[in-house]
Amino acid sequence: MRQQHKAGEKCFVDYCGQTIPIISATTGEMRQAQIFVAVLGASNYTYAEGTLTQSLPDWLSSHVRAFEYFGGTSAIIVPDNLKSGVSKACRYDPSLNPSYQQLASHYQVAVIPARPYKPKDKSKVEVSVQIVERWILARLRHHTFFSLAELNQCIRALLEELNQKPFKQLPGNRRQAFEQLDRPALSPLPKHPYRYVDIKPVKVNIDYHVQYEDHLYSVPHQYVGENLELHAGDTLITLYFRQQSVASHPRAFRPGTTTEPAHMPKRHQKHQQWTPGRLKNWARDIGPDVLMWIDTQLTTKDHPEQAYRVCLGLLNLSRQYPSERLNAACRIASKAGLLRLKQIKSILVSNRDRLPEQLSIETELPQDHENIRGPRNYH
Repeated sequence: MRQQHKAGEKCFVDYCGQTIPIISATTGEMRQAQIFVAVLGASNYTYAEGTLTQSLPDWLSSHVRAFEYFGGTSAIIVPDNLKSGVSKACRYDPSLNPSYQQLASHYQVAVIPARPYKPKDKSKVEVSVQIVERWILARLRHHTFFSLAELNQCIRALLEELNQKPFKQLPGNRRQAFEQLDRPALSPLPKHPYRYVDIKPVKVNIDYHVQYEDHLYSVPHQYVGENLELHAGDTLITLYFRQQSVASHPRAFRPGTTTEPAHMPKRHQKHQQWTPGRLKNWARDIGPDVLMWIDTQLTTKDHPEQAYRVCLGLLNLSRQYPSERLNAACRIASKAGLLRLKQIKSILVSNRDRLPEQLSIETELPQDHENIRGPRNYH
């Protein structure tokens, strides 16, 4: 069926089958650059560029640069069923990648993929791919490129020449047809270009965090076990539950954890507020010996937080026992080198802290006395 293309209606996009090698100037590694092609239906005005991959970020970025080259957007984009753009190919109801849908919404265009195994649905771009391969890639086949920017600079120069090449059976050229047909009918570009956002489903772990690229981000603890949608931009991570934003964090590019205190349950927030200084202030209010025992616990551990629970256990004993008794028990424990909480509890339960303090062994058993015999008394 002969297709009639209205001005500014459709933009066809695809990749060439041929690639161009790029050699790293530092390592000598060779990579094959993929060639992206976009063509407007009415005028055949063509755009082409090289990218390192056919991955989703490169696929969407090529669309953005193609729109900027055209100076506007068509009403419809017709892609192939590339996995980067179409999550599930179907003749009647294809599923688009969420990021591709977001780009379409940003530019207010419709995406209608070609039917699987029906290349004639996008015959415009199929022909343009052949033309790009013959008039651009063939002329570059003997060149050696050491960067993607160098390749794209050469492609852009040859692209201008291609668009000004006269038609064989029609008057004028692609550039003139574009100015007359497509340019007046294109929709204006938005104020800001689309910036790639990685969208993926995530499940909230029992610790009310989700993971993205080895970094953990918190969400309100009420969403534990729920499935959320994570949007990862250049600088921001945003999480959505049923199309409603529930959390956002600055994006981190190294392993670690980002936790918003307001996302914690109340009991976790209270635990998070404990610091060595706060524990010492509480101990100081009870007595100097309690403070000494607490300070010993905090300094003998590899990390002060390892001593938080035992310190809180001791300080909470002030609710059961008077300060004088707790202070006396800590004094006895410090002198005896007792560092376990259960040992202080044993002192309090046995009322040892209420007994008079015993004299030291040296005081009770003096070593110098006339009634004490020594080695010199035996021959």
